Amino acid sequence: MTTANRESLVALDKRYVWHPYTEMQRYIDEVEPLVVARAEGARFFDVNGKSYIDANSSWWVSLLGHRHPRLVQAMRQQSEQLCHVALAGITHEPAARLAEELCRVAPAGLDHVFYSDDGSTSVEVAIKLALQFWHNQGRSERKRFVALDGAFHGDTIGATGLGGVEVFRRPFAGVVLECVHVPSPGDTELDEDEPYRVAFEAMAQLLREQAATIAAVIVEPLLQGAAGMRIYDPRYLSELRSLCDELDVLLIVDEVFTGYGRTGTMWACDQASMAPDILCMAKGFSGGMFPMAATLATTRIFDAFLGDPKRAFYYGHTYCGNPLGAAVAREVLAVYRDEEIIEHAQPKAVKLADCFRKLSKLGGVKRWRGLGMAAAIDLDTDGGYLGRGGWRIYDEALARGAYLRPLGDTVYAAPPLNIPDSDLDELIQIIDASVRAVID
Repeated sequence: MTTANRESLVALDKRYVWHPYTEMQRYIDEVEPLVVARAEGARFFDVNGKSYIDANSSWWVSLLGHRHPRLVQAMRQQSEQLCHVALAGITHEPAARLAEELCRVAPAGLDHVFYSDDGSTSVEVAIKLALQFWHNQGRSERKRFVALDGAFHGDTIGATGLGGVEVFRRPFAGVVLECVHVPSPGDTELDEDEPYRVAFEAMAQLLREQAATIAAVIVEPLLQGAAGMRIYDPRYLSELRSLCDELDVLLIVDEVFTGYGRTGTMWACDQASMAPDILCMAKGFSGGMFPMAATLATTRIFDAFLGDPKRAFYYGHTYCGNPLGAAVAREVLAVYRDEEIIEHAQPKAVKLADCFRKLSKLGGVKRWRGLGMAAAIDLDTDGGYLGRGGWRIYDEALARGAYLRPLGDTVYAAPPLNIPDSDLDELIQIIDASVRAVID
């Protein structure tokens, strides 16, 4: 592509496109955006042919890298038969077989699948299921939710209400549903030997006092992504499951980011040997190929919607159960099995963690953490999500050939689980050099 053509695309973009999570005045005035032409494996390529290692799996979706040949083939084959049909009074093989396969790999007891479009909508489904579950049983007063400080569960108005990242929630505070936020077990400011214990006691006190009005507790298991890659003890999850059972409070686990092996096991809640009442999944679900998601529920939840038309779940998106997405999602599960994706990611995770551990010894770094194929450092600044320190490192990494988009002053990497060892080694070198260039 010529320089003139590239410039015309950037001009069109800045004139017409409103970008997500972007302060647009600065973007228009100052940012020279990447113009991506294609992607393959762990890399994407700009219009000039320069390659960049995708260090955050394109917002955590491309867990198998870009354009995995088996996923492309599955999409192509399905497109020759059936691209879309409504899932109301109709079924088709991709949706039916995918549902069975999801229930087989999900934590025990999750036996019913409701399809939607993305992580936000999978959480929106969970919210509505929880609220209507209690309504159908004559307990409409149970309409409040409990979430963790720093929680992020999506961008729809319902999911926004659950969020604990204040900068995301603030503009909509007057219209979102009621959600009580309790201390996160991943909060590094809890200066205790067992910080999860301090956080759990706060959760337990709240639930024991207010369970009669609470519809559900929702958590990101073990790893709170948008909060700055906060990691916490699996014991918190297992004890929370017992507490919710005792008080008959529904437990929703949001595995949109943590599922599909990101934390080292298929589901993060596997590490706590527990199963929720409702589980949300997306992102890696369709390998970054389609906006597709699912919400899984127990038979107890499902049965509460039977027996009367007034009890039915009157909800569903236009592309619910889309055949193309379902066919690709089935192939994703097959690739995980055949290529032993999670098993082969384990030594890669060790390398990634070691990189960030070493960086934590630098003077400008507060702390590091890592879990599975995700690792992070916090810069020794007070900017938080709106901090600019991480963006200076982003610029350094971009110049060296890696897309390392930060969470403010938290610098992290969450590359594809199957990133080739040579690409991972190069990424680690780029991260190390970029951080040192800014703070060493």
